[in-house]
This record gives sequence, structure tokens and C-alpha cells, in this order.
Amino acid sequence: MLLPASQSFTKIIPTTLLTLSYILSFYLLSLIAEKIPLPILYASWAGLGVCLVAVLNYLFYKQTLSWQAVIGLVLIIVGVSLVNIFKGEL
Repeated sequence: MLLPASQSFTKIIPTTLLTLSYILSFYLLSLIAEKIPLPILYASWAGLGVCLVAVLNYLFYKQTLSWQAVIGLVLIIVGVSLVNIFKGEL
């Protein structure tokens, strides 16, 4: 979400926040990787990240979502939920 606000890294505050956010997210990801199997962790992180970015773009940048996109996002959430619910049965 901060990448467009940084305007190709020319705006100092959004660029700084973007850099700190990336560092924090990868640090937290490394901590969680010790507790959750990597395939499940990565699927959850990627899938929910896509959904969160789509929803935040809709709210903050007023980008519209087609009904097909909404269905796709719901399927991502359902898929990530199923993976996490049944992770112990692999």
C-alpha cells in the first residue's frame, strides 16, 4: 500500500515507512516460520496478503473490484482457511 505513495521512492516519509514495514514483516515471518510449516505459512501469507491489498486498495485508492475479483478473493480466503484447518492431517 505504501509503494504507490512513495512515488518511485522519491517521497521520504512513505519510502521510510515502506522500508520499515518490509523489515518488520520479514522479521515477523521468520519468527512464525519456527512454529508453522513453511508451505502453510507461505500460502497463508501470500493469499491473505493479496486479499488485504485488494480490500485496502478499494478503501483507500477507490479502485473498484469486479464481481469475478470478489469471488476470487473469497476463494483465496476459503483455500487458506482449509489449508490451516487441515494442516495437522498432512
